[in-house]
Amino acid sequence: MILYADDAMVVADKPAGLLSVPGRGPDRQDCLVARVRETYADALTVHRLDMATSGLIVLGRGADAQRALSLAFENRRTEKLYIAVVHGHLPDTGEVDLPLITDWPNRPRQKVDHAIGKPSLTRYRTISRDDTTSRVELEPVTGRSHQLRVHMLAIGHPIVGDELYRPDLPAPRMLLHAERLAVPHPLTGEMTQFHSPTPF
Repeated sequence: MILYADDAMVVADKPAGLLSVPGRGPDRQDCLVARVRETYADALTVHRLDMATSGLIVLGRGADAQRALSLAFENRRTEKLYIAVVHGHLPDTGEVDLPLITDWPNRPRQKVDHAIGKPSLTRYRTISRDDTTSRVELEPVTGRSHQLRVHMLAIGHPIVGDELYRPDLPAPRMLLHAERLAVPHPLTGEMTQFHSPTPF
């Protein structure tokens, strides 16, 4: 699960089905950050992946490293690339520029809202296609909650296995994986890159 660790940060490979951080209630305390803290007690959350998503997460070791990494995400000085399998056939390349907001009556769902949604941009590139699906690279330029899931849904190509948004299209797991992550190192500022092979 832990791919890399030094004095300032830990990079972990989260399996699908595991929370990134603790949830509410005693039955939702097992999570990635708790498991990492068994080895690195000073590991602090910087960003999250949805429970159904697998792949790379970076944690800061101590408050200073956490702050530096959090600012890098906030200022879009990170690079994130996901692999997904979506229903239907996407064009070779494109982008989805649709504002997103929490769908409060239906939390944790998010939705497109052109009036008060926050600007949200996703770029995509199709890697391959079969009869009914496309394998795509997804780059979230912004980092909204459920951004990739809602953007793909909004253009008519929901992610395979996304039971929250398309429970009528079941699969053993949601086919979304955070494959590549690059962040400026909290101590040196040098870009450090990590890779987790897609498990589907």
